Amino acid sequence: MLSDIEIAQKATMKPIGEIADKAGIPQDALEFYGKYKAKISEAFIQSCKDRPDGKLVLVTAINPTPKGEGKTTVTVGLGDALTYIGKNTIMALREPSLGPVMGVKGGATGGGYAQVLPMEEINLHFTGDMHAITAANNLLCAMLDNHLFQGNELDIDVNRVVIKRCVDMNDRALRNIVIGMGGPKQGIPRESGFVITVATEVMAVLCLAEGLEDLKARLGRIVVAYNRAGEPVYARDLKAQGAMALLLKDALKPNLVQTIDGTPAIMHGGPFANIAHGCNSVRATKLALKLADYCITEAGFGADLGAEKFLDIKCRQAGLKPSAVVIVATLRALLHHGNGDLQTGLANLGGHIENIQQYGLPCIVAINRFADDSPEQLDEIAAYCMERGVPSSLTEVHGKGGAGGVDLAEKLVRLIEEKDGAEQYTPVYPLDLPLRDKIEMLAAKIYGASGVTYSARASETLDRLEAQGFGGLPICVAKTQYSFSDNAKLLGRPRGFTLSVADVTLSNGAGFVVVMTGSILALPGLPKEPAANKLDVFEDGTVTGLF
Repeated sequence: MLSDIEIAQKATMKPIGEIADKAGIPQDALEFYGKYKAKISEAFIQSCKDRPDGKLVLVTAINPTPKGEGKTTVTVGLGDALTYIGKNTIMALREPSLGPVMGVKGGATGGGYAQVLPMEEINLHFTGDMHAITAANNLLCAMLDNHLFQGNELDIDVNRVVIKRCVDMNDRALRNIVIGMGGPKQGIPRESGFVITVATEVMAVLCLAEGLEDLKARLGRIVVAYNRAGEPVYARDLKAQGAMALLLKDALKPNLVQTIDGTPAIMHGGPFANIAHGCNSVRATKLALKLADYCITEAGFGADLGAEKFLDIKCRQAGLKPSAVVIVATLRALLHHGNGDLQTGLANLGGHIENIQQYGLPCIVAINRFADDSPEQLDEIAAYCMERGVPSSLTEVHGKGGAGGVDLAEKLVRLIEEKDGAEQYTPVYPLDLPLRDKIEMLAAKIYGASGVTYSARASETLDRLEAQGFGGLPICVAKTQYSFSDNAKLLGRPRGFTLSVADVTLSNGAGFVVVMTGSILALPGLPKEPAANKLDVFEDGTVTGLF
């Protein structure tokens, strides 16, 4: 079979104006970025607000292997399959980060014949949204350090600056640094560091903002530091929110692209799910719901991360009500979780099914088939689902495009017609609980932990946040994607472990409290053999090595 990039390069794309027509978007609502990409105007987004909503479907997955289990591929293939059976469908997807593109995981445009195009451009610079987010975040950091240098009128404690600069690249050397060196004219020396762009609060703010005014208000609420009295200092105290919003004004507009099969896809925002909240923008999702009968969206990594944050943070903040959830599973990953024994590994899938049902939502398992999978073992997965009253579908969208997902699409439509979860959906914890109670409820009900331990730093921060009035916020747990637990080596469906909270930070603009567990890193590093080693471009502009 051809590589992903070879398939993408052989595909015939339609002018983005034709895709807009299919989505019901007029030509004058588009801001073109070449022939095949466009941003959607604010005026058109506002004009759609009174339209009825379609059905919202979330695609999530079991805990993946390092190579991923094809969640985006299934998302794209499902959208194409729904279109194939005559359903008006639009996908709302996340944008890729250059970090994993150049590292090991790859991009975020799907694979095989279930891809979003133009694949190369989307996986590289796309429409510049990542760069705008990087610039806005780093402007805030520059304004803070300038304030310190110019006299520190806000009496900021230089040892309690919490905002960090960012870079959209896996660069471990920048995790912990000292800035302001070189003498008194070069700034105030202090310890600092970088995070990856997709882990910044600015990214989360952009993805959760309803519009420009909400964006500015959220940016202004970002806590950048604490003063010597222990009180929070906000971005608005530095008068930074206006300039930051200016840098983000175009990035706030969703991007329109297409699949190989010509299905419209709105791709916007891309926070990591193992560090940040892992969902595309609220604006993209809401617009897709206004334009289509079915909006298919995804959330990062396994259901214990992206789906939990989608359901407990994004849906709660934005007033979204999903109708159903698709859980992507692969034989490869289930064997991995069972150390070679499928029946043992199936407990991982069972845990995710149970978790989704805790939210009152119906689910269907998409068994993403690989060419060398054993038919007998695939039948075992289907039987396991049937025993639990959950439908499943053997999905072959990677090799067949939308045609390989027709069974999944038909079963999904039938599931929603019989058990639409929009009215039953309930977050797993109430917001009025203290922060520790919310952490411990999530740890027990979703992860399967028997208890939670807190570092002295984390415990002190939780006490302070409660005292300062931030206890009513939801929590966003940063943890490994490879296990229900905070230990990547605990495979399957571990029970009785203790979740270790190392640190806690406030994302006040985004509207949640970040809980750092285990040894999770906010700036990944490149592997020994990064994907960047294989990338190249020829004189005619042809890109090679990109998956």
